[in-house]
Amino acid sequence: MSNVIAIVGRPNVGKSALFNRIVGKRIAIVHDEPGVTRDRITAEAEWKGRRFTLADTGGIGLAMREKTDDVIKQAALDQVQIAIESAEVILFVVNAREGLMPLDREVADRLRKSQKQILVAANKVDSDVAVSATAEFTELGFEHVFPISAIHNRGIEDLLNKAVIGLPTAKIATGREQVETNEAENEVLKLTIVGRPNVGKSSLVNTLTQSDRVIVSPIPGTTRDSIDVPFEIKTDGGIERYVLIDTAGFRQKRRIDNSVEFFSVQRAEESVARCDIAILVIDAEEGISTQDKKIAGKIVEERKACIVVINKWDLVSEEVLDARKEEIALRNAKTARRTRNSKMTTLSEFGEWVQKQLFFLDYAPVLFTSAKSGFHLERLMEAVRFVASQLRQKIPTAILNRTLNDSIQRRQPISSAGHRLKFFYATQIRRCPPTFVLFVNRDELFSESYSKHLSRDLRKAFGYEGCPIILIARPRPKKK
Repeated sequence: MSNVIAIVGRPNVGKSALFNRIVGKRIAIVHDEPGVTRDRITAEAEWKGRRFTLADTGGIGLAMREKTDDVIKQAALDQVQIAIESAEVILFVVNAREGLMPLDREVADRLRKSQKQILVAANKVDSDVAVSATAEFTELGFEHVFPISAIHNRGIEDLLNKAVIGLPTAKIATGREQVETNEAENEVLKLTIVGRPNVGKSSLVNTLTQSDRVIVSPIPGTTRDSIDVPFEIKTDGGIERYVLIDTAGFRQKRRIDNSVEFFSVQRAEESVARCDIAILVIDAEEGISTQDKKIAGKIVEERKACIVVINKWDLVSEEVLDARKEEIALRNAKTARRTRNSKMTTLSEFGEWVQKQLFFLDYAPVLFTSAKSGFHLERLMEAVRFVASQLRQKIPTAILNRTLNDSIQRRQPISSAGHRLKFFYATQIRRCPPTFVLFVNRDELFSESYSKHLSRDLRKAFGYEGCPIILIARPRPKKK
């Protein structure tokens, strides 16, 4: 694992802004409201050839001996302490505009006990005149005080130059070593955990990684940022590397109360866009809601591989399932006539019902788990491996064309305005998602319904379970 540099300080001093500046992109949510960051957010970073893991933390808002009944605030403090203990270098961020505050002294006492290298970053120094205001922070007793502005990129170079020197085993990756490192990173599978608030996403991450990596509480909206959690699984075939991305719950737009929640949902949507496989978590007790369908629609829109996880299955009794079945029957008289005498009490029956509700995501396998008890979690990782193998398929062009020709012979495309669609050949241009270009005489004749027909036959031939199939029709280039 990379060496760790942790960013620590009291609330609202600019820790997340500094984190985003060093990483070079907006990962952590930056807001004037204190306490926005709760979990420990990490990202891989590099400075002048030295690689390290940068950790952003929630603000330390309590004195060392002060107690709190706030579960989330206490859990955030625990995450800060974990970051301090795992770091080689700590960037202690203070607010130069506000000056030295009593809570800064409390944080300094906490950090001093860690016996780690501490660099004081006096943030929000936006002009040369303001540099003199940082002198008072020498009273904290640390040797190095750096005047910086995370927003305006002032003083960051000097701060990082000193920080990477404090990494005892930092190596400069060049040449072949750099290429091998990049190839290893490309093999890491990114899994985004998405769903409505309080369906058990963070519990699922903690159970899979066997740690209290993210804060879990029964309060909806506990997770605000999208949090990357790297973890490894040792198998007989070697080490499997993953990054689990825990996200904030997707709320309905009319229920977003403030800008922090807005950016939380935005980060969650971006996490879907950058993942390899999306794991859609649904609460077994509450069933599938309109919001669940909207989240599934976002996964389809981004053309991502998907696994549907019905969480909290251990809490669902036969009576609950029967009650849900009756509720569905009452809402739909036609459905009631067809299913009044049946009971949806088995995993397979409920799984079929889920796929009917999420018919536009019918390629995704459905699993039943309990993050709390660990029920069927080993099957989840098996499903991840299987979908990943399907996602990485490269279909030989000859076999692809033979399969498509057979499909076309079984069902010819319908002619339109006196013209019939003709296929010449096809080729795979991308693996993730599986994307195929079909060269035809007239691309405007390639209908959505016929695309679905060909996709079904490709699934029968090559599997692609859990993966979307993208078919692109292009007119064949004219010969000169």
